[in-house]
Amino acid sequence: MADTQQPFPLLGAVRPGQAALGSKAATLNELSAVGFRVPPGFIVTAEAFDRPGRILADALQDAADRIGPGPFAVRSSATAEDLPDASYAGLYETFLNIPRDDLEDATRRCLASAANPRVVAYESARGASGQEQPAAPAMAVLIQQMVQPLAAGVAFTANPLTGDRDETIVTAVHGLGEPLVAGDAVGEQWTVRDQDAVPTRNAGTLTPAQAREVAGLARSVAAHAGVPQDIEWAIDTDGVLFLLQARPMTALPEAVDWVVPGKGLWSRNFRLGEWLPDPMTPLFEDWVLPRIESGYLDGMQGDARVRVPFRYASVNGWYYNAPPVPSPRLLGRVILDSRGRAPWFLFNALLRVSTNPAAAHRAVLHGLELKWRNHLLPEYRQLVRNAEREVDSASPARLVELVDAVCNQAGIYLWSLSIVGGSAWKMESALARFWQKHLAGPLHRTAAGVTGHQALLRGLPGTAPAEVSHAVYSLDWYHPTAGESLLSHKGADQLPATGKAEGLSAQRADAEAAARQALKDQPRLLARFNALLEVAQHYAALREEQSHDLSLAWPLLRRCARRLGEHLVATGLIEDPADVHFLNLNEVTGRSAGTRPPVASRRDTWQRQRNLAAPLTLGETGRFIGDPIARAVDAARSSHDLPEGAIVGHPASTGRITGIVRVMHGPEDFDSFLEGEVLVAKSTAPAWTPLFALAAAIITDGGTLAAHASLVAREFGIPAVVGTGDATLQLRTGQRVTVDGGAGIVIPTGRGNSGSPKW
Repeated sequence: MADTQQPFPLLGAVRPGQAALGSKAATLNELSAVGFRVPPGFIVTAEAFDRPGRILADALQDAADRIGPGPFAVRSSATAEDLPDASYAGLYETFLNIPRDDLEDATRRCLASAANPRVVAYESARGASGQEQPAAPAMAVLIQQMVQPLAAGVAFTANPLTGDRDETIVTAVHGLGEPLVAGDAVGEQWTVRDQDAVPTRNAGTLTPAQAREVAGLARSVAAHAGVPQDIEWAIDTDGVLFLLQARPMTALPEAVDWVVPGKGLWSRNFRLGEWLPDPMTPLFEDWVLPRIESGYLDGMQGDARVRVPFRYASVNGWYYNAPPVPSPRLLGRVILDSRGRAPWFLFNALLRVSTNPAAAHRAVLHGLELKWRNHLLPEYRQLVRNAEREVDSASPARLVELVDAVCNQAGIYLWSLSIVGGSAWKMESALARFWQKHLAGPLHRTAAGVTGHQALLRGLPGTAPAEVSHAVYSLDWYHPTAGESLLSHKGADQLPATGKAEGLSAQRADAEAAARQALKDQPRLLARFNALLEVAQHYAALREEQSHDLSLAWPLLRRCARRLGEHLVATGLIEDPADVHFLNLNEVTGRSAGTRPPVASRRDTWQRQRNLAAPLTLGETGRFIGDPIARAVDAARSSHDLPEGAIVGHPASTGRITGIVRVMHGPEDFDSFLEGEVLVAKSTAPAWTPLFALAAAIITDGGTLAAHASLVAREFGIPAVVGTGDATLQLRTGQRVTVDGGAGIVIPTGRGNSGSPKW
C-alpha cells in the first residue's frame, strides 16, 4: 500500500501519471486534492493483480477499512476513458453497493471488463480497427465509499444541443443516478444561466437552490479544467453534494446565435415552415426554395394584381418567414400597382376572414376555391405528367428547366393553399371566440362529453385522410416521399374505421344540435352561428384537401435530382448521387469553377443543425399589429390554467389522455411505433397520416391550429397539442405524459423506462 499520492492512495505499483491511474481516477484524484468534495476511495492499479490472491484480498480489506464502513462502489478507470475525443461511457463494468467481503471478486470482474467485445467494437468504430489491439487495455480500478443519494444526476457546463457555453444543463433523478446515465430514465431537467435556474422537464426532484448548487459545482470543475465539462453528482440524505465523475464534453457543437433576420416577428412555424421540420439542405435552400417563393408571388400577382414579397431567411439552416414591413410607401405601391384591387382583396382574405368569415367567403375566397379546383390543380397535374415523360432522357440543362418550371408552379399552388386553405385557422378563431362568448357557459360539456368549439369540427365529411404516394415528410427534396419509403404503408389499412368515423360525426351532430338549442331564443345569434359554422367546417376540410396535392411534383423532383446527381458522379464532381443535395446551384450547373465541393463538411454542418433547438419565433411583433396567431390560440384554449412544468403549445384537437411517449424523427422510425402510444414529432406532413390510426395522442414542435396534425387528429378523434417548440427535446421515449388537447398542454407525469438502480 502506497500513501504517497493523497487523497487517493494506490494499491499496487506506483507509476506516475494518468497511464497508471486511468483517466477517471486521475481526474478525481486531482479534483479531490484541490478541494472538491469527492467520496473517499483508493486506486487499484493493474500491477496489483500480479500479487497472490490472499495477499491482494488482505490488501483490499485493509484499504477499505481506511475509507469507511461500506458498502463500496467499484469503478473502472481505463487510460482511454473520459477523454476529450472519446468517453467510452458505459462500456466498462461498474459494481455498486458491494459489501467489504466481496471486494476482491468485484474488482477482478471490473478489471476483466477491459477486454469486453463492446470495448473492442467501440475502438473499431473510432477508426482503430486496422491497428493491433492489446489483449486488455491498460486500466485501474477505483474503489470508493458509496454515497446513498437522495438525488443524483449529470450536469453539462454547455448546452449539448446548441453549444451555448452560458447555459448549464442539470438533469436529476431520485435516488441513484445510473438509470439516467444509462439512458433508462428521463429525469427532470434544469437550465441554469448565471443564477437563474429554470425547470425545463419533470420538475420535482431538485429545488431551484439545489439546481444552482449543482450548476455551480459543474462550472467550478470546468474553470479548473479549462474546457466544458460533463459531470456526475449526488446529493446524500443530509443534503451534501458530492462530485462523482468529471470528463470533457465530447462532440460539443460550436455555439450558435439566433440572429433576427430583420424587423418584426419571424416564424418557422408558418407557411412553408410547417413543411420543413428540419434545417434545409444546401441545394434546396439555394435553388428549390427561391423558385417556390417566386411562384408564390406569381400566384399573388394573379389574384391580387400585386407582388408584395413575404420575407424569408435561413437562420442556422432553418427556414423563417415574416410579413412585409408596413409603410406608407408600400401601401401606395400596392394601391397603384393593383389599380385598387389589392386593398379590397387583402382586406377580405387577411382581415375580414377573421371577423366575418361568411362575408369574406362570398366576396373573395369562394372564387379562389373554384379557381383552384377548375384551373390551378388540373394545370399542376398536367405539368407534372408532361415533365415525367422527359426525365429519363432529359439533358442536365433540360432537367434544370424542368425543376424551375415545376417549383414555380408549386409556389403558385402554395399561394392558393395559404390564402384559401390557410383561412381555416382564422375562421376557427372566429368560431372559438363565438363559442367562448355565447356558448361556453350553457355548453360546458356537450352530450357527447366533448368540450369546446372543436367538437363542431370533428368527423367532417370529405376529410378522411388519404394515403398518396407523393405525400412527403418534408418539402426539402432530400427526403424520400411516402411512395419511395418501404415504411410508408404501415397502418395504411387502419385509416379511420367506419364505426369510429360515424361516432365522430355523431359527436359533431350532437354538439351542433346542443348549440342551436342554446341559441334558439336568439335568432340573430343563431343565424350568425349557422353562417360561421358552415364556413369554418368547409374550410377546415378544404385546407386538408388542398394540402394533399401541394407535393404532387415531389416524386418528379426527386427523380430530377437523382439524374443530376448521377451526371455529376460521371463527371467526377461528387461520389454519390445523393451528394447533389449538398451542392449549390452553380455547382450543379457547372457555373462554379474551382476545387471539389466540400460535401462531407456541408453534410456534417447540416447534421449538427438538425440537433439545434430552433426557436419557433425570432424578433418581436409590431406595436399595433400584435401576433394574430397568438390571439387565435388564446381564443381556442379551453383552459388558461397552465400547471408548473407543463409543456405549452396550441390546442389542436380536444380530449385528454395519459399515455407513453414515442419520439419519432422520421419514416425510419415508423416501424417502432406501437398502437396506443403518444406520437411526438417535429411536425407531421401528410405522409405521417397512417400513424394517426395507431396513436393515442399527437404532440409536435411546430404547427398551428390549421396544421396537418391538428386537422387529422380531429378526424381520428385523438387529442393533439402542436406548436410546442421543443417537445421532441423535452420528452423521451418511454416517458408517461398527460396530453390535454383542449388546453394545449402536455404534463409529464413519469420518467422513461427504468432500469435496475445503479450509481
